[in-house]
Amino acid sequence: MGMKGSDIEAMIREAFPDAEIEMKDLAGDDNHWAATVKSAAFQGKSRVQQHQMVYAALKGNMGGVLHALQLTTAPKVP
Repeated sequence: MGMKGSDIEAMIREAFPDAEIEMKDLAGDDNHWAATVKSAAFQGKSRVQQHQMVYAALKGNMGGVLHALQLTTAPKVP
């Protein structure tokens, strides 16, 4: 069981409509993903806070349906 990249991206985009999102399926199994997320919402936030914001956007799926997510976040530069 896993999550499609498009589903993960949609959840992130719902929370961060301005986000630039890049998804990579690391193992070809919909279970191990890498995501790069850039959003203005991350401005002034620590890396930990940025990651917590993305995990919150995933609505409890991290560690359950979504087994592994390698996450890179950054503030979006206007």
